[in-house]
Amino acid sequence: MPIIKNFTLPASAKLLEVSEGLDSKLFLAFISGDDPITKQPWCPDVRAALPHINAAFAAPDAPTVAIVSVGDKLKWKEPKNVYRTEWRVNNVPALVRYQRVNGEISETARLIEAEILDKAKLQTFLA
Repeated sequence: MPIIKNFTLPASAKLLEVSEGLDSKLFLAFISGDDPITKQPWCPDVRAALPHINAAFAAPDAPTVAIVSVGDKLKWKEPKNVYRTEWRVNNVPALVRYQRVNGEISETARLIEAEILDKAKLQTFLA
């Protein structure tokens, strides 16, 4: 299944494992953690986007996406959390595409919040 839910985020994007091929891509979906009471993501934008993310990556020929939880609301709001400082994620949900560019792992596209709900934008992003 191309949705990885137990992904271990490395210290930086340069350490991501992305194949050498021209079409090789790795997608990371940064989402909020679950609320301890509702067991649902605490962020309403994440709750709205998850069905779109799951549908886009559920097909057998879909690329792989790794789900990364940014934790609870207090951890997320900390300005110096690792997601903000090392991964430049300031909005959740954020769907980020990484590829090898001139031998280096680079971010090549990003969709945030309501952009993920736009079917055309999401399909273009995945292509």
